[in-house]
Parts: sequence; structure tokens; C-alpha cells
Amino acid sequence: MTRQQVLDLYYLDARSKLIDLAAFLDRVERAEGQDDFRLRSFREALNILGESDPLKAARVLLALSDPTAEPITKATTKAACGAWPEFQPSHGPGAVGTTNRS
Repeated sequence: MTRQQVLDLYYLDARSKLIDLAAFLDRVERAEGQDDFRLRSFREALNILGESDPLKAARVLLALSDPTAEPITKATTKAACGAWPEFQPSHGPGAVGTTNRS
């Protein structure tokens, strides 16, 4: 498929999702309180999208995933939270240089 064909087929769907993401960030930034690990992971994923890398989807998934191999002994919540609580961003404010994936 050519780049033009991909754009013709998927652009409007991606545009809609991008507007949804912008609206989500607007709501979060208007709300009082501190950022947590989910927002840090989310912002890291957004930074990855701006890079020239053919593996963006895989890297975004990793930014939003728990990299540990061992299962936890007991769940601390009733549902998944969509991000790893110990995540540290490798870009932007609060960056530590790695995503702490050991």
C-alpha cells in the first residue's frame, strides 16, 4: 500500500483519536491534583509518537506496560490500571534517562 493510500484509508480515524487525546489532556490539566504514574506513562507514549522510529507502536506499548516477569502474589486493586506504578519517564520533565526496565 502506498503512503497516499494509507492516508486516504486511515487519516480521518487517526484524526478523531488525536482530538480525543487532546480533549483528555485538556480535562486532566484543568483538574486539580498531582500527576501520577499513569499520566507520566501516557506523556512518555506521546513523546515516542513524535520520534522517527519504525517501532513506535511497540515502544508505546512498553511505556504503558509492566516490564517485570514475576507475577505479583496478590492483587492490590480489582482492575488493571493501564500503566506500571514504578514507571519513570525517559523524556521531558522528571526524566531520569531510562524507563527503569530491568
